[in-house]
Amino acid sequence: MEIDWTKRILFGFQHALAMFGATVLVPYLTGLDISVTLFAAGVGTLLFHVLTKRRVPVFLGSSFAFIPAILSVKAMYATPGDPNAGLPYATGGIIVAGLVYALAAGLIKLFGPDVMKRLLPPVVIGPIIITIGLTLTPVAYDMAQSHWGVALIAMLTVALVTVFGKGIYKSLPILLGVCTGYVAALLFKLVDVQPIIDAQFLALPRFMAPKFSMEAIAVVAPIALVTMVEHLGDITTIGATVGKDFITDPGLHRTLLGDGLATALAGLIGGPANTTYSENTGVLAVTRVYNPSVLRVAGVIALLMSVMGKFGALVSTIPTPVMGGISIILFGMIASVGMRVMVENKIDFSSGRNMLIAAFVLTIGMMSVLGEANPAVVGLGFIQLEGLSLATLVGIVLNLILPEDKPESK
Repeated sequence: MEIDWTKRILFGFQHALAMFGATVLVPYLTGLDISVTLFAAGVGTLLFHVLTKRRVPVFLGSSFAFIPAILSVKAMYATPGDPNAGLPYATGGIIVAGLVYALAAGLIKLFGPDVMKRLLPPVVIGPIIITIGLTLTPVAYDMAQSHWGVALIAMLTVALVTVFGKGIYKSLPILLGVCTGYVAALLFKLVDVQPIIDAQFLALPRFMAPKFSMEAIAVVAPIALVTMVEHLGDITTIGATVGKDFITDPGLHRTLLGDGLATALAGLIGGPANTTYSENTGVLAVTRVYNPSVLRVAGVIALLMSVMGKFGALVSTIPTPVMGGISIILFGMIASVGMRVMVENKIDFSSGRNMLIAAFVLTIGMMSVLGEANPAVVGLGFIQLEGLSLATLVGIVLNLILPEDKPESK
């Protein structure tokens, strides 16, 4: 889809809004610098697009999967005078995690992407995509419930614009939903404008040099084995949303390399690991604007947010219920894409084999919202597969070991 620069900037800003809350939450929880995180997300996204031939509409934001590992390393090296002394060692581990991605990309380049298609047919991928959307929904619900009135106004705006919008407005439901929700939040006195007043116009990110230790690397780097499975699911979801096979073209080896080098770069400058963002996949599904250049504009906007204090502060004042209402729709759209994958590929659910695979993937994947009841596979003492990662692994194994249904003889 060819679009002019005015529309491209509007669409890009819409994607930047979608990623902002989750991206800055990771440094907020871990103690890493928010401006550095936004800078790493912007540069990482642009690097990803270069390495994937500018064909994949992806935004790379902060990965939640690394939060426990970062906090563990932070605690390992904390001192009474400096509780954040371990953060440079955590970012050193993040660099190594990115290099693990690069190694996996080389192996996939060597053996080809067909093996991945064999491992992940539509009967596995469809339920995985549904699981991605549904397991994220409780996060959106928690955000929205702080003020359902504002959340519903934002949701209703997105729905009305999507169905009844004309021209360019039809492609901007998320942006218009956020703006309308923000105005409603102002009326309900939910917006704190003091951060905007206090922020500087220009503020350079405070980069942090990494440090390396085998102990920190052993805690952080293995998380890449988990997030690579999530990467595969996300790239497949994006392909299903757009209607293209990105596993083959530009190739899974390129998307993994892009994600890995972006993560390594983030660690090098003191930021958290990057990952493909489901929020932005949801925006693609809602707007049907698939031009990858729009995501590159979002990357540039993330860079601007990292250095323009007033601009970043303005976006940070968007109340939680506004983004919660928006996210409910985005995550629901992702689940809908998973159903579309199975319908378009005519998955036969009269087959006991197909029913069993889908049932295991959905139930194990949804256990990630049950807290302590969530089962986990622990290996080597520091790797946990749970939720989506465990569900994906189980789906792959079942697809390989369960025999295909044979047509009944007459």
